Amino acid sequence: MLSVLRRSAYRNLFTAQVVALLGTGLLTVALGLLAFDLAGGQAGAVLGTALTIKMIAYVFVAPVMAALVERLPRKGVLVGADLVRAAIALSLPFIDQVWQIYVLVFILQSASATFTPAFQALIPVVLPEEKDYTKALSLSRLAYDLESLVSPLLAAALLTVMSFHNLFVGTMVGFLVSAAMVLATRLPVIPAVQQQGSLLHRTTLGSRIFLREPSLRGLMALNLVVATATALVLVNTVVYARDLFGGSNTDVAIALAFYGAGSMLVAFIAPRALERTPDRTFMLSGGAVLTVGLLAAAFLAATEQSRASLTDSSWVMFLGLWVVLGIGTSMISTPSSRLLRRVATDDTRSYLFTAQFSLSHACFLLAYPLAGWVGAAAGQSVAALVLGALALIGTITALVLWPAAPKPQPTPPQPTLMRTATRQPHPPLHRHQHCHQHLYLHRR
Repeated sequence: MLSVLRRSAYRNLFTAQVVALLGTGLLTVALGLLAFDLAGGQAGAVLGTALTIKMIAYVFVAPVMAALVERLPRKGVLVGADLVRAAIALSLPFIDQVWQIYVLVFILQSASATFTPAFQALIPVVLPEEKDYTKALSLSRLAYDLESLVSPLLAAALLTVMSFHNLFVGTMVGFLVSAAMVLATRLPVIPAVQQQGSLLHRTTLGSRIFLREPSLRGLMALNLVVATATALVLVNTVVYARDLFGGSNTDVAIALAFYGAGSMLVAFIAPRALERTPDRTFMLSGGAVLTVGLLAAAFLAATEQSRASLTDSSWVMFLGLWVVLGIGTSMISTPSSRLLRRVATDDTRSYLFTAQFSLSHACFLLAYPLAGWVGAAAGQSVAALVLGALALIGTITALVLWPAAPKPQPTPPQPTLMRTATRQPHPPLHRHQHCHQHLYLHRR
């Protein structure tokens, strides 16, 4: 897997991605503390609104920005987006009104909605071989999972020696380093995109290609499956750990770490597994794993709510279940960009990656509030059951919309010239006699 890091262009881009992810992780912690500083007990509502604004930017701003910057150099787009993010991160500590958080978060996430799809569309150009590209996807998955573990620990360590306002400075440094790494990278020449049609036509081009291609229609359905499992984990892990099992904040972190461990396990094995297993089989298996995992989570929540006392075995089952959800999520997410790469051309690549970015986050925009609101109103078992039903619908829909490729039929043997020329058996001919007879038949 690490062999792709020998290529300097990809190594620089991967380093830029990791540093930017760490900066984003610090920003998440700092933004929560800033919201509490400004809103006190209403900090949860502030953060919920900020996350909704983030998803709106990802869903609606990303396609528009992709159409607007399509003729600009990729390096300039990436560096410009990083500089905007760095400027916003630096200005966040100086605000004193809640509405200012919303405005700056929208600008920040709009820049991220410009950076991320452009970055993802660049990797298959840097690594044209599918085997190398699959390794890069696994590394990217590892980077995301490790960031979710490392960033909170790094933030906790920094907060012991500095104010949370200084975390925004760390975020700014992360984006500046990312911009510097992109700037120092020698990128391959990318053919200029031919602008065709109106802005609306180009904005919706990626989504229309998704609707046309069977594999991408299946990916759209599987995006919903991933969103249901991710929503249960990110929104309700704290409720499972603290309320159902009576654990501590440390137990919440442990549960999230087990989920990340399951995802990282698949990231390690995916390159070899995908050499032997078709993407469709691998990803649909992930959908089945997530469906079963969500239904098991509903059963576990119902069982724990009815028990008078908790047992260590039920906590172990819970952690194992979170590993299973991490495995299923990564089985769908890791190979998904391979589907985009196969369908894309130089003119449509950025649109396809932007459409995937936008459509997948539209699923999160549905799943996040569903997990939170149903869990709060009807209990965790009902929330997991509803999410499991959605995952089952998504998996079945993907199975129908993404038919298996037909097996190639063997080519029947073609008759030789001598068999077509005469039906009567004849004794073997000398080599020269055979040549003369062939010429004779040809002239006739």
